[in-house]
Amino acid sequence: MPSSSTAQDKLNEFADEIISLADDGKTPTMSMPSRSVFNAFFDQFDGTINLGNDTVRRDLFNVSQAKPFMQTVLAASGCSELMKTGKTTSLRGLYYMLKHTIQGTKEETFDEQGDCDSVIEDLELALGMTREDLHLYAKSAGSLAGNLVVLDGEDTIDCSKMGAGGYTIPSIVEDSVLKIVSCTAKYVLHVEKDTVWRRFNEDKFWRKHNCLVTHGGGQPPRGVRRLLSRLNKELGLPIYCLLDNDPWGYYIYSVIKQGSMSLAFESKRMSVPDCKYIGLRSIDAARCGLSKSVRIRLNENDIKRTEQMMKYPWFSGKRDWLIEMNRMLENGFKLEVESLISKDISYVTDVYVPDRLSENDFLD
Repeated sequence: MPSSSTAQDKLNEFADEIISLADDGKTPTMSMPSRSVFNAFFDQFDGTINLGNDTVRRDLFNVSQAKPFMQTVLAASGCSELMKTGKTTSLRGLYYMLKHTIQGTKEETFDEQGDCDSVIEDLELALGMTREDLHLYAKSAGSLAGNLVVLDGEDTIDCSKMGAGGYTIPSIVEDSVLKIVSCTAKYVLHVEKDTVWRRFNEDKFWRKHNCLVTHGGGQPPRGVRRLLSRLNKELGLPIYCLLDNDPWGYYIYSVIKQGSMSLAFESKRMSVPDCKYIGLRSIDAARCGLSKSVRIRLNENDIKRTEQMMKYPWFSGKRDWLIEMNRMLENGFKLEVESLISKDISYVTDVYVPDRLSENDFLD
């Protein structure tokens, strides 16, 4: 992560360009890469979703562009203030820092949180920096347990000695903030939810199998995705994903593996192109002898979403994935990882995952 001075310099340059245009009697403008889904593409070569070359331009004196122009400048000013004071805040915090009624009008600077979040993403692109560089963080939603020691700020933390709650993965995990001191683990097992992670932690799966076990509270936030990427790229640890057998589980895997359309500009920093999907699978109802009572009927949205994903270029070219999705549609039901508890409370840690790993049985 660049130093605050570097980020501050970029913000100053951003402001100086706008001021210079105004001083010269020209319309203040700004341009940045377009975040439109139409400007995102899947790069077959590196296996990530990236942004194309399209740009968007905002003019202060264009009626439709004036408000987002001023919101972007306001957000830049707020981030500059954070840097000068050496403090950080959440996206929600910045929203409240900047939210007010414009003097002499009834107009609010931001109507809702989403407006501010969108402007921050625009600012990231305009400056070629990340929100973490700008002293902003999203919520922390994820835990880690295993043989990993990190230096978190000034605190040395042994993630194998963090008790039932594990080490809470912070929002900002760049090397300047979170340094990896040592790691003896052989791989990372990423599970979807806290409830499943707690089973692996309580059973000390990470100790028996010398691995790290993480979760992201469902759709993993940026901090979790970035840490998985670092563990993979810096330490060479394989990443295995244990997710629900449903469209949402497939999507979470997709985002971890190659990124998302909405954050295509972050894919290279956060994706793990060689991660593997270790389960749950559509064949597991029969393979594991699961009771019919644990099946969850697919609804219309599940079916529609699955059919959409089968057309995504990162799935459509993979025969095994198409077989997997077709089988789920043919089954007419989905399965959660927790359904394995119907076999035995520790079936997932004692049997399911060890069998999949020993047999190299996963989807890529």
